[in-house]
Amino acid sequence: TLLTPKDSERPDLVIIIGGSGPTDRNGNQNFMQNNAIKKLAETLSSNGIASFRYDKRIVKQIRRGKVDGSIMFDDFVSDAVSALKYFKKSGSFDDIVLIGHGQGSLVGILASKSGVDGFVSIAGSGKSIDQVILEQVEKTAPMFTEDTKKVLETLKKGEITYDYPEALESIFSEDLQPFMANWMKYIPEKEIAELQIPMLIINGTKDLQVSTEEATNLSSAAKNSELLLIDKMNHIFVIIEGDDLENSKSYNESYRKISEELSQAIITFVQGL
Repeated sequence: TLLTPKDSERPDLVIIIGGSGPTDRNGNQNFMQNNAIKKLAETLSSNGIASFRYDKRIVKQIRRGKVDGSIMFDDFVSDAVSALKYFKKSGSFDDIVLIGHGQGSLVGILASKSGVDGFVSIAGSGKSIDQVILEQVEKTAPMFTEDTKKVLETLKKGEITYDYPEALESIFSEDLQPFMANWMKYIPEKEIAELQIPMLIINGTKDLQVSTEEATNLSSAAKNSELLLIDKMNHIFVIIEGDDLENSKSYNESYRKISEELSQAIITFVQGL
């Protein structure tokens, strides 16, 4: 969806890249309707900034009932690059900025190498996905730590393994392994260090999925970046006053407003390029 502000001839454009899983152009998944990305796009539009947001390619495949098992992490990057090249060629926009949310942060970092005026990371990890998985397993299911290490080592060699506990099926099923191996190749902190463009790195202090430490590490690795940690903001841009239960429930509460500090920071960043 391309959203352009009224009465603006050559506005700045942001291309918004969604997070992990089957995330659609509005930031929603099957049972999680929060419209986070849609709300961000609408706020930007009312402040004179155009935006393009799109369904991840897996969303269309799920809707058609035909999921392509050979889908790779690099496919997400080439989708973002295709959108970027299309809008650059159109000549209808002034500055073009990529915004990556969650997994989309790494996608955006890699796509930015194709030439863009600025990059915004929201809730992006600084670590490679194998590191993230290992830490999650150590924290939530330490008895599977050694099994996890073994699988990750095999994937690093470019091989597939059938030797893993059933409990790890959701992350290491044979169908997923080539995708994971492709994703693991990238260390966000290393990739972001190659970019010379202005960057804004954002994280909320109530993000249940990505800690503020990740944003701090990404920002330290980036050459030309500004770090913004938003008090009480969660993973889907909402301010949470209460506990983790309220936080989790908000993922399916589309009536909630997104953080004004978030949208204002992005507006200021884009307009300042």
